[in-house]
Amino acid sequence: MKMPRTRALMLLLMTLSATCLLLPSQGFAQKAGLESLRQTGLAFREVAKQVSPAVVFIKVEKEVEPQASNNPFNSPFGDEFFRRFFGQPPQHPQTPQQQPKQRSMGQGSGFIISADGYIMTNNHVVGGADQVTVTLLDGRELKADIVGTDPPTDVAIIKVDESDLPFLRFSDSDQLEVGDWVLAFGNPFGLSHTLTAGIVSAKGRSGMGLNEYENFIQTDAAINPGNSGGPLIDLDGRVVGMNTAIFSRSGGYMGIGFAIPINMAQRIRQQLVESGSVTRGRLGVVIQALTPDLAESFDLDKSEGILITQVMEDSAAAAAGLKQGDLLLEMDGKKVGKVAAFRNRVSFTPPGTKVKLLVLRNGKEITLSAKIGKLETDAKGQPTSSSRLSKLGLSLQELNEDLAEKFEYQGLSGVLVTEVIPGSSAERAGIKRGDLIQEVNRVEVKTPADVRKAIEENRRNSLLLLVRQGEATRYLAIKLGE
Repeated sequence: MKMPRTRALMLLLMTLSATCLLLPSQGFAQKAGLESLRQTGLAFREVAKQVSPAVVFIKVEKEVEPQASNNPFNSPFGDEFFRRFFGQPPQHPQTPQQQPKQRSMGQGSGFIISADGYIMTNNHVVGGADQVTVTLLDGRELKADIVGTDPPTDVAIIKVDESDLPFLRFSDSDQLEVGDWVLAFGNPFGLSHTLTAGIVSAKGRSGMGLNEYENFIQTDAAINPGNSGGPLIDLDGRVVGMNTAIFSRSGGYMGIGFAIPINMAQRIRQQLVESGSVTRGRLGVVIQALTPDLAESFDLDKSEGILITQVMEDSAAAAAGLKQGDLLLEMDGKKVGKVAAFRNRVSFTPPGTKVKLLVLRNGKEITLSAKIGKLETDAKGQPTSSSRLSKLGLSLQELNEDLAEKFEYQGLSGVLVTEVIPGSSAERAGIKRGDLIQEVNRVEVKTPADVRKAIEENRRNSLLLLVRQGEATRYLAIKLGE
């Protein structure tokens, strides 16, 4: 049966009309998508124009002991450079002490924070350098003086003798949220004034074994060697962090970089500019996270708060009446949060400050008043605590899940070696950074305090250590008193 001519024409016209309506709709969506991308690119472009003049390329020169090295970046800071970017440093053969010292060069990034020439960067970029030179976007090369460094947070301030310089303003890094756009500026591999883009992939990262005090912003904006000390910027062109390190198993960028929150760096900057050093607060307690199992053991409904496992004698905590087994809930009306965050908070509280502590003791909440004490540090700004064993020449850190995964010690217990002083008893015995001390004098150890206790109870002129080095385990004897 044939369709009437009139009806066939009507159907044809309806089909053509629908097609005409569809094609413009598809084209509009494509144009809208392209326009959105163009606007994003324009935003990045404007931020780059605004920020780049205040980002500097830093070259450093340092006198070092000669050593056979396969360090491709010729860093004057050797092991510290490799620790931050490639995990364990290369092992160098011993060099005779009579050989003359050598001059070595290194590089990094920084950003100008005031018109009169103050520049913020990382301690591992300029710490210990004999000469620092900065290069601006306009090609000017200026000599810089080190104002102050703070190894525990890896923040440093340097200064050039200039005025009317372009400088960056700070944002509130506490307001950052996961998913926010961020731009990383710096000089990776010496490639001057490079910009990479990404998002905030996590906040409050700690336990990485990079710094004494950690609260990193994690980002997937590409950060590589040479980016250290450069700014992490928001879309308003303001600094939210300072690029510091990457997590890498391959030696290259793997999508995870870390930046120091600018709020944290700003507190350090103020003290370094004013006095050249940093003074930290101390409460005088040993604390640990409250796990669900511990909460159940303490008859608690929620695993919120921080458990006090030890109160130091003659400390602010002891004077305030804190006791072992107390559960810290709040300080000055604000929840204590995670262990690392609370530790950072106390350290940034000026000594002499009075604080109110809300504590849960035997099922009852009580409020105590404490006067924050002063944290004693060594010449490098490192806390003189049970983690640093000057007698052996090494520093230790309790093994946590993040460090166990990083150093491939999953399923093991022990204390991680984070530093070995050159020429010390520990180095002569063959201990290296990244080793895991599992026993001292045939007794299992799990914390730096366990190691210190074993040393205090030792009655011989040597210590017997069971040490895990990579996949191998062996006994090492450390001679004392040498």
